[in-house]
Amino acid sequence: MTKKRQILVIGNNTNGCTPKHEKIAYEVGVEIAKSDSVLITGGLGGVMSAASHGSHDTNGLTVGIIPQNDATMANEFCDIVIPTGIGLARDFLNALTADGVIIVGGGSGTLSEVCAAYMYKKPMVAIRNIKSSIEPYIDGFIDHRENIKIVGADTPQDAVKKILELITTSRTRNTESTDAEILDDFNKIKSGEASRMAQKSSG
Repeated sequence: MTKKRQILVIGNNTNGCTPKHEKIAYEVGVEIAKSDSVLITGGLGGVMSAASHGSHDTNGLTVGIIPQNDATMANEFCDIVIPTGIGLARDFLNALTADGVIIVGGGSGTLSEVCAAYMYKKPMVAIRNIKSSIEPYIDGFIDHRENIKIVGADTPQDAVKKILELITTSRTRNTESTDAEILDDFNKIKSGEASRMAQKSSG
């Protein structure tokens, strides 16, 4: 059975979320459901609720990872609620759960999630032309390390298309890296075994 892709959508909570944010996030949720991917959000209001609503209306699977320890705090469109009880540290859990991230606006909390995803080199796509804390980094990098580029997109459809492509590329690269590491380890074992045999013969 093939593992479903898990796409995290982040952005403004209820405070700062405009009708434009909600419309875009809803459409992102719709497109994620159409791609047969799992939608992951922080499970609360604003962009999180709108994206979950869109996916829910399109018969997609929605997961809300909330900072509180009470599942009832999640929005009504979450099929699965994970109450972490760890507050803002939940941002790292969100990032690590995702195969890729779509950003719809956002403030400092969203920037925290972006930084967590950036540290773990998660593919990211951000909607352009929305004033946010992420705007300066779209089509660029967070810092000098250039871990992962935040790719810009103009529409929800384009954002989902791009994140799916980036996830596929990332998975292929990771598989190739893992295969190379296994081969390298095997060669080291062979080399070590040969060295031990040579020492034994000389002794």
